[in-house]
Amino acid sequence: MIAIFGAVLALNGADNATVGAVAPQLEHAFHIGNTKIGLLSSVALLIGAVFTIPVGMLVDRIKRIPMLSLSILLWSVASLLSAFAGSYSSLLLTRLLLGAVTATAGPAIASLTGDYFPARERGRVYAYILGGEIGGTAVGFIVSGSVAAITWRAAFLLLAIPGFFLARELYRTVPEPQRGGHSWLEPGVMDLKEAVASGPAQPPPPPTEGEELPPEEVDDLAREAVRRLGVEPDPELVLTEDPRTMGIVDAVRYILSIPTNILMIISSSLGYFYFAGLSTFALLFVRGHYHASQPEAELVLALLVAGALAGTLISGRITDQLLRRGVIEVRVWVPALCYLGAAALLVPGILGSHLTPAVWVDVAGASLLSAANPPLDAARLDIMPAGLWGRAESTRTVLRSLAQALAPLVFGGLADLIAGIAPEQSPIGTHPGVISPGAARGLEISFLLLLGTLGAAGVFLLRARHTYPRDVATAAASHQGSDDPVTEPQASA
Repeated sequence: MIAIFGAVLALNGADNATVGAVAPQLEHAFHIGNTKIGLLSSVALLIGAVFTIPVGMLVDRIKRIPMLSLSILLWSVASLLSAFAGSYSSLLLTRLLLGAVTATAGPAIASLTGDYFPARERGRVYAYILGGEIGGTAVGFIVSGSVAAITWRAAFLLLAIPGFFLARELYRTVPEPQRGGHSWLEPGVMDLKEAVASGPAQPPPPPTEGEELPPEEVDDLAREAVRRLGVEPDPELVLTEDPRTMGIVDAVRYILSIPTNILMIISSSLGYFYFAGLSTFALLFVRGHYHASQPEAELVLALLVAGALAGTLISGRITDQLLRRGVIEVRVWVPALCYLGAAALLVPGILGSHLTPAVWVDVAGASLLSAANPPLDAARLDIMPAGLWGRAESTRTVLRSLAQALAPLVFGGLADLIAGIAPEQSPIGTHPGVISPGAARGLEISFLLLLGTLGAAGVFLLRARHTYPRDVATAAASHQGSDDPVTEPQASA
């Protein structure tokens, strides 16, 4: 199941990376500049942001597995249409369709992860799932970049094929869990369908006065930690009604009233903003700034992905272990330090004129940048009642998608402005993939100027250290709306 969820995010990561990987060929084929390349990445995210809120409402109310399977199927069809686009306008239109069907993944996977895994495991589980997204990014860069040397259409064609098989496997293999943690899976469970059918998981009894539970027997580490420290919930934010019955306006208003959630949304949006811009133009930058060949550029990107994957897997385990030892705020201050460290490390990596020493600094920066995500994703479930998991992730995804959508436009437009290239012009010469020194310089300065977004992300998260414990206690005291197994309403035709 973890592998399938990771594969769903891998498709999304591969799609975002493919646009950057085939950017040189697209610029040469359609005679466009960095700004229009950025627009190809942005439109899918913008349309996805529009559909995310209504999708989140459905995630909290109907069966999630069939909805996610259908969205993957439609995603593959839209990607297949991209391979046969005859002009820039038609390619842009297929990207619009693609954005409309990718809004399901984030809210559905967040809700399903919360219902399948106890809180003490979520940092590590999210690390594995997000590892799929990073692996998909690697595939998008390396495989798509390689086949694009033959034709860029093959890159989109290869991207569409796995989705058809994944949609079928998800629908057949993964059962719909009961909401509110009633289908938590414990280590050693071999059959998902049998585990879900066996009924609600039985949590351990609460400790008596002075009794200490072993860490491995605590279902919700964060909430148990704040309970033992006597952290009081915010009486104004304690939810007394069933969150599943809340209207979308009331739900969003409540979600945005939680202080830690606001700080985490702003921080992660800034982090994804920089990562989206960096991934879109990384191949162009490496080839232009370091005068690297296509194989050399792909090797650099492979090293960056390996560093990002290592950071993702390690941070989930470390934060879960520290939380077991009673370090309550670890899921917010570790990502804060990761963002600040990544900003510091990427400066010499971008400024370096020689590929070999610069790439290792960049790998370390990519590792820290990705390491921030697993603990943050786990923390979002800690501070939110279970009945709002889908809509909370949708609200976050809207703002994050807007930041990601703006990033390619801002990075590409700023780079073109610095290089003196008009939006309708291409920085590509007569040979695809070779960009002018001015265009490479424009990307370098853009990467450096916008590093401030990572620093700001770290500062916002440092402030969340003071609000996180109380918001965890508030979520624990709120009506979860999932205390009993529920029968999922069927979606109407």
